[in-house]
Amino acid sequence: MNSKNYLFTSESVSEGHPDKVCDRISDMVVDTYISKDPFARVACETLTTTNKVILAGEVRGPETSKEDLISKVRECIKDIGYEQKGFHWKNCNIDVHLHSQSSDIAMGVDSKGNKDEGAGDQGIMFGYACNETEVLMPAPIYYSHKILELMALDRKKGIAKDLEPDSKSQVTMLYENGKPTKVKSVVISTQHSSKIDQKKVKEIVRPYLEKSIPKKLLSELKEEEFYVNPTGQFIIGGPDGDSGLTGRKIIVDTYGGAAPHGGGAFSGKDPSKVDRSAAYAARYVAKNVVASKIADKCLIQLAYAIGVSKPLSIYVNLFDGNEEKSKKVEKLIKNNFDLSPRGIREMLSLNKPIYERTSAYGHFGRKPGSDGSFSWEKTDKIEVFKK
Repeated sequence: MNSKNYLFTSESVSEGHPDKVCDRISDMVVDTYISKDPFARVACETLTTTNKVILAGEVRGPETSKEDLISKVRECIKDIGYEQKGFHWKNCNIDVHLHSQSSDIAMGVDSKGNKDEGAGDQGIMFGYACNETEVLMPAPIYYSHKILELMALDRKKGIAKDLEPDSKSQVTMLYENGKPTKVKSVVISTQHSSKIDQKKVKEIVRPYLEKSIPKKLLSELKEEEFYVNPTGQFIIGGPDGDSGLTGRKIIVDTYGGAAPHGGGAFSGKDPSKVDRSAAYAARYVAKNVVASKIADKCLIQLAYAIGVSKPLSIYVNLFDGNEEKSKKVEKLIKNNFDLSPRGIREMLSLNKPIYERTSAYGHFGRKPGSDGSFSWEKTDKIEVFKK
């Protein structure tokens, strides 16, 4: 974006959105297999519609019964909060269609003899960081996530008991001289009880807007630019209102459109798939570049070929017009980060059951956990770039 003054919008969707229900279930399958075998292979897609869940894909690893997976699917749906006539954790129909991984894929990906482990697929992956927020994420997507996350927490506690699981948010910000200065409009659409009208819904969600975004950024938001359930009501929602599918919210998962996306979804894939692991690694590198304060923002692109261990290319953009500095950073990345599939997994400790919690409210801008979750959000490589 060449202009320094502009409006930019990002959206988020809650864990109860039909597509996010699918992402959650697919990542549960990944965690189930990895918890039994850290090197299990999983590629799981999930489809949801009215009282129906279908799992399909390829796995390689320890025997896991359909009954166990079905039970865990119900646990996911129950935790999200679906106990509705059109979608209920207790009585929805669940089909499992997982089969063995293709031997052709396994042959290209596995390490053997002198051959190192290859990438699980070809493709391009992007990582991005900027200093617009404390977690080095673009402001519109970060605040969009925050609104829905806080709403969901209070809904589950019974504090916001008239709200139901399916919701979306959208934040439009004014950028001046390339920096976010104020919120211009907000949209929150949330499924709700049939007992309340839209005025009540707006007052229920208003505090979450105010808790999520700094007061100075909200100071000029006009009431008529704060939209809540613009259609008039939102009672029928979730998979009963719209079918869901794994991987349809990849821009929500990443940077809200503020940076490119390579096209591959994350959820349902074990870390041998570079769609997921290399996107995490690219974010890790970009975040450490910005945290070192050598640039206000950083974009990294990595490219891979299936069965080949090393990235085919590494691209760095620091957005400051200094090509020499970008080339130096590129060299530092090559010398200090092993970006092969095996190197990424070991560097970020990815062979752990840490993926189900990534499925909603973004894969980036989250707090690293003591159990190894969100390890790609650590800023422990700052000194590499400060030099």
